Amino acid sequence: QVVLVESGGGLVQPGGSLRLSCVASGISFSGYVMAWYRQAPGKQRELVAYISSGNDQNYGDSVKGRFTISRDNAANTVILQMNSLEPEDTAVYFCNAKRRPLNNYWGQGTQVTVSS
Repeated sequence: QVVLVESGGGLVQPGGSLRLSCVASGISFSGYVMAWYRQAPGKQRELVAYISSGNDQNYGDSVKGRFTISRDNAANTVILQMNSLEPEDTAVYFCNAKRRPLNNYWGQGTQVTVSS
């Protein structure tokens, strides 16, 4: 059984930081592309960042220079470090594990709220 468990969300003031973690079980973690997506109320789910099995990173335009994605294959964990948070970053953040052609798994999500 594949399980992705996110943690680290919460309420933070604008300009603050949060660190999201996602621990995966039931998959050969090192062979998966790991990603973070987010979904704000009334909006479509969007890609925040992904990291390949070879540690190549890619970011959405709205988070470049503020967010950093990393992975620890020994701990089956992917991290999203979020700095300089803005109210527009408020959303539910989802962890995703993908390996072509058919393996695609989601976590349950963690709420991030940026507000003063």
